Amino acid sequence: MSFTIYPAIDMRDGKCVRLEQGDFEKETVYGENPFEVAKEFAEAGASWIHMVDLDGAKEGSKQNAEHVLRVAKELDCRVQIGGGIRSEEDVRFYLDEGVDRVIIGSLAERDVDTTKQLLSKYGERIAIGLDARDGFVSTGGWLEQSEVKAVDLGKDLASAGAKTFIYTDIAKDGMLSGPNMKEIVRLAEETGVDVIASGGIKGLDDLDELKEYKDRHVIGSIVGKALYTNQFTLKEALAVEVD
Repeated sequence: MSFTIYPAIDMRDGKCVRLEQGDFEKETVYGENPFEVAKEFAEAGASWIHMVDLDGAKEGSKQNAEHVLRVAKELDCRVQIGGGIRSEEDVRFYLDEGVDRVIIGSLAERDVDTTKQLLSKYGERIAIGLDARDGFVSTGGWLEQSEVKAVDLGKDLASAGAKTFIYTDIAKDGMLSGPNMKEIVRLAEETGVDVIASGGIKGLDDLDELKEYKDRHVIGSIVGKALYTNQFTLKEALAVEVD
């Protein structure tokens, strides 16, 4: 089984930003143009780019779609997008416009039946974003806390045909404190579904450790702040894929 690095582009007000623990008051701008950042990632050899519409996640509707579509149409890489996707219409919009994978987050917790229908219809082109605080799913741009455990929701959706989970420990996100290895592996093992790790990557050692679990369904890692703060280069991270 392969292991894939997903450089991240989080968008707010049309810019490339990073938040700390999902806090909109703790924002750092790292690029004025998401497409130019994506172009650098593609030229460095990234096969996938992970994009998040932070405005969309907060508002519940697509807000930065034009940047996503430009990346999907003009760059030689695959794109997955999350944030503000609340209906089949939203899913179909992105897939019809050339995006490879759509991430369902809030909708998965709020409307499990619709999510299961989408999984049945679109299969592996849907990923489920499980964003957790203290093990419980957070929604609405991480501003709302549910009473649903991420692992329990994962098991339910795995039985409905989910092929990919993206697991984010919110407490780790943007903090360069290392990933929540225990919960990432637990989700992969208890659901039997492929998991992409997100949140907290601080160094290449974290990627090497995650890769050790690739035969136990941990298939990749999203990397954000560590790239933007020069903890390592994208080329160094991509080398982990083939080591």
